[in-house]
Amino acid sequence: MSVLENILNKLNTTEKTENISILHAVESGSRAWGFASPDSDYDVRFIYVRPENYYLRLDKTRDVIECELNDVYDINGWDISKTLRLLHNSNPTVFEWIHSPIVYSTHNIIKQLTPEIDSFFSCKSGIYHYISTALSNSRYLRPEQVRYKKYFYVIRPVMACRWILENKTPPPVLFSELVSAVADDSIKPVISELIRIKTDIPETATGKHIPELDFYIEKNITDIKNYVGSMSDDRKNNWSEINEMFLKILNIK
Repeated sequence: MSVLENILNKLNTTEKTENISILHAVESGSRAWGFASPDSDYDVRFIYVRPENYYLRLDKTRDVIECELNDVYDINGWDISKTLRLLHNSNPTVFEWIHSPIVYSTHNIIKQLTPEIDSFFSCKSGIYHYISTALSNSRYLRPEQVRYKKYFYVIRPVMACRWILENKTPPPVLFSELVSAVADDSIKPVISELIRIKTDIPETATGKHIPELDFYIEKNITDIKNYVGSMSDDRKNNWSEINEMFLKILNIK
């Protein structure tokens, strides 16, 4: 059985055992970003909906399903109610799942609602998220020998911030699109070489620092941190649209 067949089989089994309908199932993480190592696992994420009566209960219900976690597969999903609440807060993960370049399955309702979903994207919230991610991951670049994988976990969110500043839209999930659109010409060859190295070596491989990237990262993090505080709050505080989307999804056949 191929990896794709195995993933689809696991998702199908989850639908039956959990009594859910999976609306959208995608790849997340390094495979979706386009710089997976030979031994990278499969980060499968999905959005699901339960039967309508389930949402009429008064007792608190769980809104996350973890299917599998091992060296090969990391599979989990969010209930549509959790997803839409996070969308209301412009959580960037929602947009990354919706726009993943690797889609295992998707319902027409998700395709129909994508423009409405994207309308809830907040530039300020997005930049705060990605710059915080870059800062958090930059601690992995402090040792003399660094895992090259960690460079991407800093560079990608930095470039996502630059995309948002320039385009005012959710950034592309595919790393190569970000690099092509927003990276300085001087740094593109350095990143291309890093991608080549990363895709040829194991996840845990380490090496020497890359001074050009260290300088690029430090400068951009400083510039973005100094700017984001001055941005106006552009969140779309509209529960009526979120509720309408929820009802549309509950009414699908």
